[in-house]
Amino acid sequence: MNQDRIIYKIAKAYYENNCTQQEIANKYGISRMKVSRMLATAVQNKIVQIKIASPSNKFFILEHKLEVKYGLKEVIIADTNGNDNDDLIESIGGIAAGYLNNRLLGNEIVALTWGRTLFSMVNALSAENFPKLQVVQMLGGLGEPEAGYHGADLTRRMAQNFSTKPRLIHAPGIVRTRDLCRELINDIQVKSTLNVAARADLAIVGLGLFGPGSPIWKTENILTEEDKKMLTSKNIAGDLSLRFFNDQGQFISSKIDDRIVGLNIDQIKKIPKIIGIAGGEEKYRSIRAVLKGSLIHVLITDKHTAEKLAIENI
Repeated sequence: MNQDRIIYKIAKAYYENNCTQQEIANKYGISRMKVSRMLATAVQNKIVQIKIASPSNKFFILEHKLEVKYGLKEVIIADTNGNDNDDLIESIGGIAAGYLNNRLLGNEIVALTWGRTLFSMVNALSAENFPKLQVVQMLGGLGEPEAGYHGADLTRRMAQNFSTKPRLIHAPGIVRTRDLCRELINDIQVKSTLNVAARADLAIVGLGLFGPGSPIWKTENILTEEDKKMLTSKNIAGDLSLRFFNDQGQFISSKIDDRIVGLNIDQIKKIPKIIGIAGGEEKYRSIRAVLKGSLIHVLITDKHTAEKLAIENI
């Protein structure tokens, strides 16, 4: 049989009829290795011409531009319309849930912070049977415990969704004194949970804004008036897991760090994949800062924020 004809038949069986290489080898009485070589020859001789089709995602070019510009592993853009903040959060949370459902293998350690966008993401997750997955808090509780976006509740609900057990921090995210913080961090349960969080394969974090309109500013049990004045004087742009950073994305150390029950800055930096989910005009300063400082590896945001970031001078 002419060599090109057999190569053609093998290529057609493999690429169009979805036969395995072993099935093709059995049919034609040749070795699997020879089938593999013939398929390679089919590509080299252009008997098979592979064309990579552009995805239907209309934001592909913009996502790629941001990935290159900011050195990100990936950018995912939610198609948001209008200026309603609740709709924006729901859209970003929904696309973040889809991303997570598609990427998890089921044996990772996933660390969580807190916030409304994470709440929206958890609400949109599809159920999976991942008993080996570990879902862990990386920061103690912030805000009111009954709030749906409290870190402990989010961790518990995500774990339940994935048919696994949560690792919770039964302590506030920030306390009044350094000594109390040390006691809590050295508590057997808290220490054990933070040790797991420090080994996280990925962290899913909200990007907090800083100022009078932010939740950490308005909630009385997070920052004192003295804290707010001190952070304002340092020109803070936002926070990631209650670790504050400036407009250049540099973490700013302060006495507040000694009162936080959660992963420290060095531990956060060692997490191999940090997924930041945030969007909207009010969060723009925080998002821009974390990108400038390379504090996250994946960004999930809305189209208007993405468009603005694309023309940002860095």
